[in-house]
Amino acid sequence: MHNDAVLSDRTPPSSGVGQVADPRPRSAVSHGAGVSGLVGVLAWLGIARWQAIDGPYSALVNVFACGLPMVAWSLLVDKVHRSPSTGIDWSAGKPLRDTLDTSLTKLAGLWATWTAIAVIYGTGRFYWQGNFAFAMWCFTNAAPILFVASIPYVLWIDRYLTEPRDGAWHLGAWFTGQAGVDREAIYGHLRAWGVKTFFLAFMLAIVPPGFSEFVRGDLSTVLHDPVALANWLITLMFLIDVAFATIGYILTFRPLDSHIRSANPFAVAWMAALMCYPPFILMSDGGPLDYHPGTSDWTVWFQGHPVVLAATGAVLVGLTAIYAWATMAFGFRFSNLTNRGILTHGPYAVSRHPAYLSKNLFWWISTVPVLTTGSLVDAARATLLMAAVSGVYFWRAKTEERHLKLDPDYRAYFDWMTRNGLVPRIFAKLRG
Repeated sequence: MHNDAVLSDRTPPSSGVGQVADPRPRSAVSHGAGVSGLVGVLAWLGIARWQAIDGPYSALVNVFACGLPMVAWSLLVDKVHRSPSTGIDWSAGKPLRDTLDTSLTKLAGLWATWTAIAVIYGTGRFYWQGNFAFAMWCFTNAAPILFVASIPYVLWIDRYLTEPRDGAWHLGAWFTGQAGVDREAIYGHLRAWGVKTFFLAFMLAIVPPGFSEFVRGDLSTVLHDPVALANWLITLMFLIDVAFATIGYILTFRPLDSHIRSANPFAVAWMAALMCYPPFILMSDGGPLDYHPGTSDWTVWFQGHPVVLAATGAVLVGLTAIYAWATMAFGFRFSNLTNRGILTHGPYAVSRHPAYLSKNLFWWISTVPVLTTGSLVDAARATLLMAAVSGVYFWRAKTEERHLKLDPDYRAYFDWMTRNGLVPRIFAKLRG
């Protein structure tokens, strides 16, 4: 999955030589938002293990246990609703009669968008099979609630928006034959909802499995087996990652300053991202970039060497923790292929793409493709294919940067990272 928009603390950091002269750019997200969400996740996990509640609905509760503390922190502590980037002026509420026509047009555009999404889900047979069936259950039950709730929400928020005629309005105006339609605004609206349509279904589909696996973990076994412990902790890291990512796709609201500023307008970026997710994934079993035949994993290669197993497990847990941290740093703003504010804190003060870097290192170390259960040809093929997979993620990173560089805040962050970021400076030295 991963990180497109990169968000710094509201207070510039003060560590390291030269920080005063070259302060890190400010961020749209604070450390507190992510930490509060982590506390919510860990609290619910503790309750779930205590009461042995490990079903899909409990896993869904975990997502909201992650999101609710972040909403509270962001409103009460960070006061994100007062940020100018929300496009809201709370002191200049307009009478409902002045915004009613705008709101009705916007609702028409919004409902037309949701109808199209329903057709896509209904047509895609794979959406109703396997883990995706849970996502469709969620959407089916949420749809009437969202339909009804959208009416008072749009009528309310349009009274305070400085520019209520957004992409949904332009789409509704196009449908109803009104003047002043901006096609680029419509395209931006459709791209943003395209991101939510594709990725939210996937995230909801993978919410239950990891949750059940972690909650059912047998501590008597885990605590006496370094391999079992590593795998259990890796499951926890992915569980945290999925909770933050899923709530990120749900909570896209202007009053939370978490709305999508822009969705990636470049087709090549969508191609690079979609090939990493089902049903288009190229790395799955039997896919063109499937490096698994003729390989095994670290537990096989290092069996009989408990110290090496423990050390490797610790490294893999650490890499997965960085991966989860990279998602947690977004608070409730995580989303692929979008800019929802520029992040510079946490792992993003070290690398512009910490999730991609840690994920690929995890695959190389856990698989060790140069070792083989088959022939030397299998080892060579697996190594080359894994290199190709890493190349795909490098390509993704570049296409994301191309989009984000349209934002001057990201350009400032990019330049700062070039001068100060540990990973960019290492790569710069390696390039000579």
